[in-house]
Amino acid sequence: MTALIGLAVLLILVALGKGWVKLDPKSLLPKLHKAGGIIALGLAAVLAMRGRFDMALALGGLGAWLLDIDWRRYLPMGRSGGATAAGRLSKVRSHLIEMTLDQDSGTMTGQVIGGAYAGRALDTMDREELLLLARQCATQDPDGLRLLEAYLDRRFAGWRETADPDIHARTSQSQAGEQGGRRSGTISEQEAYEILGLQPGASEEDIRQAHRSLMKKFHPDQGGTTWLATRLNEARDVLLGSHRPRS
Repeated sequence: MTALIGLAVLLILVALGKGWVKLDPKSLLPKLHKAGGIIALGLAAVLAMRGRFDMALALGGLGAWLLDIDWRRYLPMGRSGGATAAGRLSKVRSHLIEMTLDQDSGTMTGQVIGGAYAGRALDTMDREELLLLARQCATQDPDGLRLLEAYLDRRFAGWRETADPDIHARTSQSQAGEQGGRRSGTISEQEAYEILGLQPGASEEDIRQAHRSLMKKFHPDQGGTTWLATRLNEARDVLLGSHRPRS
């Protein structure tokens, strides 16, 4: 049995090694998390069958954390009486773009809600159309540009290096603005609920859990942007502030 476990781990490591050079650095960490989670859960199952329930529980917990599994979703009462929005989808909106973030899979999808491409889904637009949209955002919607950059990083790895000089300069200015701590102003409670994918009435625990889940997948180190992380933090703070007793 031990030999079989070792062989399985070796095969996974070989597969990861073959794909290592093809991976974008920003997408590498989530893949390692997923691989580690699968290995940990597999080892936990083997240990449970052999009666080592203490070690199986520890490895199972590690695997669940790496895979971002929320076991409460499978309990009869659900999570906090169903306060979480169905599908665990979060929405972040700018002047020209509405981006939908899937908390479970970490995918980003978007819709153009203004300008020349209004009504188009980002997934139906090719690279050149998206770069033209980026030009429009650069002059009319800096926040939309930040959202679009995160989307492009996930869909077209390395697009910054091959983009024309004008677009490259504009995205560099956007990054400098992020590092300077630019904020778009205080958001409303309704916007905060949409950003975290929650329904009104969500508990403090729901708010913190949704924020952690989103930050794991959309933090700058995971292919998000500083601006997006700032919006997630802002949404959390607004909703937690509504839970604090007013003097």
